[in-house]
Amino acid sequence: MPNASEVPRRARRSRPTIAGFELLHISYKYVTRENLNYLRSRVSNETMNMKIILTVFTSLIAIAAFALQPPPVGSAAPDFSLPDANGKTHSLSQYKGKYVVLEWFNPQCPFVKKHYGGGNMQKLQKEFTDKGVVWLTINSNAPGTEGSLTPEDAQKIATSWKTHETALLLDSEGNAGRAYGAKNTPNMVIINTEGKIIYRGAIDSKATPNPSDIPSSTNYVKAALDQSLSGKSVSTPETKPYGCSVKYKSS
Repeated sequence: MPNASEVPRRARRSRPTIAGFELLHISYKYVTRENLNYLRSRVSNETMNMKIILTVFTSLIAIAAFALQPPPVGSAAPDFSLPDANGKTHSLSQYKGKYVVLEWFNPQCPFVKKHYGGGNMQKLQKEFTDKGVVWLTINSNAPGTEGSLTPEDAQKIATSWKTHETALLLDSEGNAGRAYGAKNTPNMVIINTEGKIIYRGAIDSKATPNPSDIPSSTNYVKAALDQSLSGKSVSTPETKPYGCSVKYKSS
């Protein structure tokens, strides 16, 4: 009679199971209490481990999907309050009755640099802030991650890059970014005078970090603002954003 350690090697063969495990098939000649206990403990432990892994994995997916689910176009824009580089607090609700552009920002991201390096973003900011549009640039990267900004850093960037936003806001906790499902930089949102989202997505139609692609691309933000300001419906209200991922603070 073989002992328990010999049984798996000599007498088992693969059996598919719903958990994806290989069960041990033992000839009736080798069925002993010791062997049955061995099988029971192994299957029980592996099944429990798999259940734990699947539960944790499923929960993480559900949390991530829920946390970064962007509000749909046409819905009310979530309110938020954030400090700017000078410590002044800005709330979306204080700009009620105005068009507002939200721009997620990371100064180290090559896709962001694409639009700032040659002045494309600054030109867009100035064009529409001169028309009364509020432009809020938001940094939602967690402290210590790539592209995160301190108030001092933000002030230097705004000066050296000659930006024309209404305010550069610091969202170190990531609350505003998560509320809008912002996953990339740049990630763009346009809110109308009624406080509803009329556009969300990419800044333009060419998802590359190459500045030479800007002249031949469609600028979705400019098109949406031009159309809406002139009383027309936005022809392309939603696109897929592109760029670097937002590095949110771990909860």
